[in-house]
Amino acid sequence: MTAQRKFLVMAVVAGALSLASVADARGFRRYLTLRQDVESLQERNRMLAVQNETLRREIQALRKDPAALERAAREELGYVKPGEIVFHLEAP
Repeated sequence: MTAQRKFLVMAVVAGALSLASVADARGFRRYLTLRQDVESLQERNRMLAVQNETLRREIQALRKDPAALERAAREELGYVKPGEIVFHLEAP
């Protein structure tokens, strides 16, 4: 068998294997689906990392800054100081 013929046989076999991989649900299509899933999860992880850092800063502020603690209590719990008047405005 000549080198040219061996190359032709190998090319045909490689082409057939490639087509089988694309056609098989567990082949190339599955790889693409899993790759998209990984990219989606990596983006979610990046977003969660940013959110975690924001929460860490807020925790530090609440532990060290009395003004931040007061602001959080007012916003989240609706606390008011004696003598204050609160106006609740709603959007139309």
